[in-house]
Amino acid sequence: MAIKTVPFNGTAEQQEKLMAVIAEHKDQQGALMPVLQQAQEIYGYLPIEVQKMISDEMGIPMEKIYGVVTFYAQFSLYPKGKYNISVCLGTACYVKGSGDIYDKLQEVLQIGGGECTADGKFSLEACRCIGACGLAPVLTVNEDVYGRLTVDDVKDILAKYE
Repeated sequence: MAIKTVPFNGTAEQQEKLMAVIAEHKDQQGALMPVLQQAQEIYGYLPIEVQKMISDEMGIPMEKIYGVVTFYAQFSLYPKGKYNISVCLGTACYVKGSGDIYDKLQEVLQIGGGECTADGKFSLEACRCIGACGLAPVLTVNEDVYGRLTVDDVKDILAKYE
C-alpha cells in the first residue's frame, strides 16, 4: 500500500515558535525529547520537514531524530485528519471482529494505520481498550462512539462525515 501524505503546510508563525523552543533547549543535555514533544504540539505531528529543522538547528543527525520519532508511540509522522477514526483492538473488541473492521477501513480509505487521507479528512489509528467492552466491537470518530459493529457498518459511518 502506498503511503498517502498530506502536503506540509507549516506557517512562518509555527516555525518561529519551533525556533524559540529549540533556542530555549539547544544547549541542554537530553533536550531532543522535549523539543520533539513541543514541536508536535506546534504542528500536530512531526513531518520530515520539521525533523529537518530540528536536525539543522540542534546539530543532531536526521537518523537519530527519525529513530526517536518512530520508536515512541507518542509521536506521529502523519497529521490527524479532520475526523480521527480510532478502532479498538483490545481483547473483547478483537474477538468480536474489530480487526476485520480496521482492515475494511484501511481498504475503503486507502490508508494504513497512523496515516491520513490525502484530502486531510480522515485519519486512522488502532487503540487498545477504550472501556466500552459491553459494546464490542467499538470505534470512535473524534468524540462519537460506535458500538456493536460489523464490517457492513463501515461505509454508513464514513458517509455521516462526508
